[in-house]
Amino acid sequence: MTEPAIEKTGEGRYRITGELNFRTVPQLADALEGTFRDIDELVVDLGEIDRSDSAGVALLVEWVRTATRLHKQVQFQKIPDQMLSIARVSDLDEYLPLIPE
Repeated sequence: MTEPAIEKTGEGRYRITGELNFRTVPQLADALEGTFRDIDELVVDLGEIDRSDSAGVALLVEWVRTATRLHKQVQFQKIPDQMLSIARVSDLDEYLPLIPE
């Protein structure tokens, strides 16, 4: 298992790497909230997530809620197929702001 990490790749741009699951997601849950206060729009690259379960999708939903509460925007790009499948089954694929590839 690869521990998750968030790295800044540019102004308002971040990349998540590693595995997102019920054990690892809590350490990332608040990771971007401070960033939302500094900028209006965030783009999060999900292309290097090794594996994810429903906790990873829940994390994305929480980040959307945080952005909405703070009157900011967050978008996700390169969502892994596994996460997209979970989002679709949960009817969350329309809720998540995904950047088409």
